[in-house]
Amino acid sequence: MRNPPSPNGTGRAPRRPLYTPDERRRRDASGWTLVQGVLAPVQFFIFAASLVLVLRYLWTGEGHAAATLSVVVKTLALYTIMVTGSIWEKVVFGKYLFAPAFYWEDVFSMGVLALHTAYLVALATGALADRPLMYLALAAYVAYVVNATQFVLKLRAARLDMARQSRGMQSTGAVA
Repeated sequence: MRNPPSPNGTGRAPRRPLYTPDERRRRDASGWTLVQGVLAPVQFFIFAASLVLVLRYLWTGEGHAAATLSVVVKTLALYTIMVTGSIWEKVVFGKYLFAPAFYWEDVFSMGVLALHTAYLVALATGALADRPLMYLALAAYVAYVVNATQFVLKLRAARLDMARQSRGMQSTGAVA
């Protein structure tokens, strides 16, 4: 049995836009949007500096204290962006976590949080020696990169949705 043609001509059902018009208005009106926009690149720069310090320690055996401190700072930045992101999600979508628009990003974020938290627990309890602890930090960082990529791709899709909607309004003569 063949599927009927889709309205968008791709053979697939049209994808729901990331934001409804009301969600977009709430997103644009929220101060938490700016907070997320500032914290995301700050966290990325902390991550990049920490990654260099962790790799330096693993390659040379030098700079253990700096690498350790940098992972703690990165983890605190992650906690901060997760808490403020949850507030943002509540304001925009009405749920602190797992709103349909960001469900899989939030699911993976829980894994990222778990790995970073495991690092802090292992550091505080001495459960891991220095090198294995740094490998745990690297595992947390790989998960962070995957998660950050999820969010970047989602935000790119949202921009493409906006561009499509804008082109649609222009071609129909509608005014935004």
